[in-house]
Order: sequence, then structure tokens, then C-alpha cells
Amino acid sequence: MNEHHLDAKGLQCPLPVLRARKALKAAAVGDRLTVEATDPSAPKDFAAFCEASGNALLSSGEEAGVYRFVIERRA
Repeated sequence: MNEHHLDAKGLQCPLPVLRARKALKAAAVGDRLTVEATDPSAPKDFAAFCEASGNALLSSGEEAGVYRFVIERRA
């Protein structure tokens, strides 16, 4: 399992999700991607993305206006 990081701070919807999808396609099944974003709609966008794509949203949180998501590639 490898860890990947995506800095999507400053990007507006749908760019954070689109870049995460691209990064996950390049990752192996079981790899984890940590995404940092500042778009206020990111929590609902990433939850919907993971549900629709079959990937696992392992954690999500917010600190000082930065949302952090850990996604595991499953599909």
C-alpha cells in the first residue's frame, strides 16, 4: 500500500474531485490518497464521489478552513 497526497487548496468544485479521480486512477488498489481542499462544498462532493466510484472514504475532517480526506482505492 502506498500513500499519495493531492493539494487541491484554492480550487473550486469540481476540480478537487476531478484531480482526485485522476490521481486514484494512477494508484493501485489498496493505495491511499490524502486530499487537502478549501472549497466549502468539498465534504459533500467527496462523500458522493466515493460512494459513486466504489472507493472508500476512510476519514474526513476540517481544520482552519482546510478539509482533509483520506480515500482508499478499491475499484
